[in-house]
Amino acid sequence: MKIHFFGAAGEVTGSCYLIETHDTQVLVDCGIFQGASSADERNRAPLSFDPTEIAHVIITHAHLDHCGRVPLLFARGYRGPVFATEPTCELIKLQWDDMLEVMRMDFNHHQKPMLYDAADVERAKQHLKPMRYDRPQEIANDVSFLLRDAGHIFGSAWVEFRSHGKVAVFSGDIGNDNVPIVHETVALVPCDILVTEATYGDRLHSSPRLRRYELRKHIIEAIQRGGTMMIAAFSIERTQEILFELDQLIKHERALPHVPIFLDSPLAIRANDVYRQYPQYFDEQAMAEYKSGEDFLNFPGLRVTYKVEESKKINSVPGPKIIIAGSGMLSGGRIMHHLMRYLPDKKSTLLLVSYQADGTIGRKIQEGARMITINGEQIPVRCALVKMDSYSAHGDQNKLLQWVSSGPSAPRQIVVVHSDPTAAHAFVLVVKNKLKIQAQAAMPGQIVEI
Repeated sequence: MKIHFFGAAGEVTGSCYLIETHDTQVLVDCGIFQGASSADERNRAPLSFDPTEIAHVIITHAHLDHCGRVPLLFARGYRGPVFATEPTCELIKLQWDDMLEVMRMDFNHHQKPMLYDAADVERAKQHLKPMRYDRPQEIANDVSFLLRDAGHIFGSAWVEFRSHGKVAVFSGDIGNDNVPIVHETVALVPCDILVTEATYGDRLHSSPRLRRYELRKHIIEAIQRGGTMMIAAFSIERTQEILFELDQLIKHERALPHVPIFLDSPLAIRANDVYRQYPQYFDEQAMAEYKSGEDFLNFPGLRVTYKVEESKKINSVPGPKIIIAGSGMLSGGRIMHHLMRYLPDKKSTLLLVSYQADGTIGRKIQEGARMITINGEQIPVRCALVKMDSYSAHGDQNKLLQWVSSGPSAPRQIVVVHSDPTAAHAFVLVVKNKLKIQAQAAMPGQIVEI
């Protein structure tokens, strides 16, 4: 078995790994590159493999840096199945439709070439193959895989791949502990090689058990300022987690003052319906709410703004108010319009609850930029900035080490991906020193054979 590293090697985005066996070729993830100025060029570049020679595609979860280039495979000749869990298949469809709409707008307004078209998206949708956790799928003679719950986002999985007696595990993204709605990460199995993310391989999160009360504190402080609180959150998972926490604080604990709260994200609104469609994927607390007839994605004071006209009307609502909008990295979406209006306002607040990739506006603001450019305009940053890493959907160093050690025996070797070089190097060192496991950070184009 050979593993080729074609993305998320030495960087966080663009996850893409090719497994080559005697009988078949399988692709695990095919995500877009994000953040850096070269990302668009890299997404449009020729693929480093021939899609027509790939027999199967496995997608770990519905974030675009893991699934965003799948329609491109079909544009360039792939015609095989795309395996993912049931919720992931539905969320992927929403992601592809949303990305297609963004590309159309960029083409119409800026003549930016589209990565793929509607026919490619439709063909990709038709080839989706929904799976359940822990159900073996045979794809060639003595070659099979299973999807295990990664606890990252709704329906997320890590991949257990078996070929002729060898076992390779691909982490996808490993979830944080005590995350609302989703289950905890399933324990690792014995494997010959573990390809694992280490987005936060060099740091620790603040306590997840205290995050709801930390969120309450920041919201109350923002309300006291009298301005607008912008919560920049990924439309899939992070937004639902924030809604769950607000539901608990408002409906059950009655711990927040009454202010208008706007969910200003069409993608998140559609994603909420997928969550409601698959309650069997809820964790114990979310399932208890569901069985009691409660909708934890809705609560008093929440206003859903699906249409552009509804979104524009938010501006006329006086503060204090809260706006939840994507994208989480401030790289597009409706949050950009709110940033232009409220970043210069000293009474307003920007809350970041997601990882901010290098090159994104979110990273620049997080690192202290006092002036940023949006749509060609220079926007001063005067509002209060709050960063909460406890809402990260990625496990920190301790969680990753715990997961790597969770199986009955340790992996024979580890290859670190989906991590910037500093975090990857730090995690490699701690794995070698603490766990005594052979480890290395993946390099672009590298081939590892087992």
